Amino acid sequence: MTPRTEPIRVATSADAGEVAELLDRFQAEFDEYTPGAAALAPRVRAHVEDGLSVFLVAGPPHVGVAQLRFREYLITGTPVCYLEELYVVPDRRGQGHGRMLMQAAVALARRRGATTMELGTAASDTAARSLYESFGFTNLERADRPETQALYYELDL
Repeated sequence: MTPRTEPIRVATSADAGEVAELLDRFQAEFDEYTPGAAALAPRVRAHVEDGLSVFLVAGPPHVGVAQLRFREYLITGTPVCYLEELYVVPDRRGQGHGRMLMQAAVALARRRGATTMELGTAASDTAARSLYESFGFTNLERADRPETQALYYELDL
């Protein structure tokens, strides 16, 4: 029997509360700071309304979310899509939701004219890496090419 997967659609500002709950769960699951779903909801709503992010949701009920951000690459003048977040609730993993969210994300990026899609993921997250690589993503940091090794810097302001 094939596992049941939920439809994927672009979230609206009306989905902000449920998207915020998923993002809050994601942060908490990986022991990352979260201000809580109540604080995230108006931020999600603002991102949707201002076009800062596009959120794709699997559901209802909402069982997964992908956050995409678009920017123009100054050198080429072409859009680049960054996959900011991809999350599926633990009890619905392995049922195709992540794959369907990725398919929808790649399709949306192409429709919006993006020539590149970028993302970052933890080296230890082998499930996510396997998913991304199955879509053709290439790990640009390679041990045999030291010039590809990147460092991530942050400055608290």
